[in-house]
Amino acid sequence: MKPLALVGRIAQLVPVLLGVSVIVFVMMALTPGDPVEIMLADQQATPQQVQAMRHDMGLDRPALERFGVFLGNALTGNFGLSFFHRRPVAEVIAERLPATVELTLAALLLAIAISVPLGVVAAVKKNKLVDRLAALGSLFGISLPGFWFGIILIILFAVHLKLLPVSGRMEFACEVPAITTLVTIDSLLRGRPDCFANALSHLILPALTLALPMAAVLTRVQRAAMLEVLRSDYIVFAQAKGISRRRVLWRHALKNALVPTVTVAAIETGSLLGGNMVVETVFGWPGLGRLVVESIFVRNYPLVQAAVLFYAVTYVLLNFIADVLYTMLNPRVRL
Repeated sequence: MKPLALVGRIAQLVPVLLGVSVIVFVMMALTPGDPVEIMLADQQATPQQVQAMRHDMGLDRPALERFGVFLGNALTGNFGLSFFHRRPVAEVIAERLPATVELTLAALLLAIAISVPLGVVAAVKKNKLVDRLAALGSLFGISLPGFWFGIILIILFAVHLKLLPVSGRMEFACEVPAITTLVTIDSLLRGRPDCFANALSHLILPALTLALPMAAVLTRVQRAAMLEVLRSDYIVFAQAKGISRRRVLWRHALKNALVPTVTVAAIETGSLLGGNMVVETVFGWPGLGRLVVESIFVRNYPLVQAAVLFYAVTYVLLNFIADVLYTMLNPRVRL
């Protein structure tokens, strides 16, 4: 990639983040409810105490001034104090982020493991039973709301069959010292297969709930790309040379058919980060998505603004990575 193109891509991040910051700030400002009243709840606080608390949080300043202060601090990586936790926002987010990363990676790997083989088989068996079942499954996966599917999984596998836990990330008895902050990997690195099995059992249902819609989209993309590649002249020529069909499919066709799939997968990963808010709440998963939902309810403005900015940066970076991967898989394309 040329340096000028790289600088241009990075420059695009500035207006996106500014626009996201403005939208989030305005939406939170227009949301009914006062953070101070919510935090004090039934406490018998005097008007002087309420005013002092508002002053301490900076809520007595004009809206434009508060927004300017937030942007100025954000440029230095300082997102202020969480109203509810009374700790730096960056510190609170850093505590919850590993759980979200682990869930997102698990869902991504699961979606790819399902969609790529299924999309290839559906393309090879076009208009046959496997292809029709794949199309039906994709439609099913795209149509189902994530929260509904998660509840169904809980009722089936946790309540009735009692095979998997309902919520949480790991039992307290299985906590292991952090190395990577991803409990499944840390359990293996620490030589605790029992804890790995426990963490995996907690991860299966939320990861499957997140992975299903993504797998449905990627299956359709992979099938369409594979059908287009199979009609290419070089594939016909390879088959005419006597190369086995299996080798043609997996060594020649799949590499080029993966180009749009990888691109869409990188973009869909950003959607996973947004979609995990609902899934983490349903499964009681202690990640960033659940933290954002809780913060919205208590009007924790600094944390919500910082978290949404993080989501925006991640989404833009994932789009950038998708473009880079596209050029690597298809050298004819230049950014």
